[in-house]
Amino acid sequence: MFVSSLIFYAWGEPVYILLMFFSTLINYAHGLLLTRSGEKKNKSRLVLISALATNLGLLCFYKYYDFLLESINSVLGTSLAVLGLPLPLGISFYTFKAISYIIDLYRGAGPAPRNFIDFGTYVSLFPQLLAGPIVRYQTVSAQLRQRREGFAGFGEGVRRFVAGLGKKVLLANNLGFFWAQIQQAPPSELTICTAWLGIIAFALHIYFDFSGYSDMAIGLGKMFGFTFPENFQYPYISQSITEFWRRWHISLGTWFRDYVYLPLGGNRSGKLALYRNLFLVWFLTGLWHGASWNFVLWGLYYGLILALEKTFLFKWLSLAPRCLCHAYAVLLILLGWVLFAFAHLPAGLAYLQVLFGLHGRGFCDQQALYYLSTQVVLILIASLASTPFSKHVQEKLLARSAACYYTAATLSCLMVLLLSTAYLVDSTYNPFFYFRF
Repeated sequence: MFVSSLIFYAWGEPVYILLMFFSTLINYAHGLLLTRSGEKKNKSRLVLISALATNLGLLCFYKYYDFLLESINSVLGTSLAVLGLPLPLGISFYTFKAISYIIDLYRGAGPAPRNFIDFGTYVSLFPQLLAGPIVRYQTVSAQLRQRREGFAGFGEGVRRFVAGLGKKVLLANNLGFFWAQIQQAPPSELTICTAWLGIIAFALHIYFDFSGYSDMAIGLGKMFGFTFPENFQYPYISQSITEFWRRWHISLGTWFRDYVYLPLGGNRSGKLALYRNLFLVWFLTGLWHGASWNFVLWGLYYGLILALEKTFLFKWLSLAPRCLCHAYAVLLILLGWVLFAFAHLPAGLAYLQVLFGLHGRGFCDQQALYYLSTQVVLILIASLASTPFSKHVQEKLLARSAACYYTAATLSCLMVLLLSTAYLVDSTYNPFFYFRF
């Protein structure tokens, strides 16, 4: 598994495999030092600081160095030269895994593994190396040493993998292609209808893109006997932004909660400390998603909404009908995706203006009607697929007739696999949004 994971990474990033291997080796050594330091708190603290400095230093250098210099040049009018280094694949994910491993050891979660292959496999495990979920070492440590593979588990893994493949290829790619057409158009040429169709398509695109990858990772893990945690739980059915972030990218949210928010004091030290902690966590969450100010603004946008919900909005939402709560959450989520989708802030702000009729070509035109006629079925199917509707149908079918359920499930799996394969062979459009992280 370790060798296969290294080959997998080298296939897409032949140079930066050395960086990932270096990170693995350094964290393995720091883990052993933490175990040997035992009850010596001062020594353990020094090892922890050294490990955090190394991990964050590598991440900041490759991901944020040019961003920092460009920001300084913009503010001070200087002309500092940027390096232009490509971002190593998956560096944000494997770095966060390594940091959680080191902090858990420091907190006494258990001894560090002495077998380097065990630890190396944990860091580089190919199903979730490039885009998560962010799995903690304690979650899979026992599985690395002993797990059971079998036909039932392998079959379940295949089903989950194919479902994720269908999400990515059949839904996310087509939604992304539609969104790309709208995003590239000047705001002055968009109508309100077109702009809303576009941002809805982007919201569904990024959900199926990332949750599809997570499903494929979980399915691949299941084929090899691993059980990875869920990363998405139907986030678009949420009735508040707090609920949305409990359902979206769960492994990242719990990482920031356990390793940043709670160590800062969480909500235990009064309102001012709560707001400080919230905004710091969401500043870092936004920055984690990309080296650009639009991601920082996107993170702070959610920090503000969550602070308002904790202050008074929750009381209001608890009294409102469920449909209004859902509309409130979806509207704020869609507006947030505008900040996320446009790296160039003026373009994002211009798009927001079109959404509210302050710019562009009015409510509707022939182009908007064409998009409606050609894309509305795709959007409706994707919207329905983002809810638990199909899960409820499967549960009812299984309760009524197991034979019918397994026959339908097998035929559906084969059909999705064939359609996805045909699409990949025929199409040249196959982006993955989260590779940039």
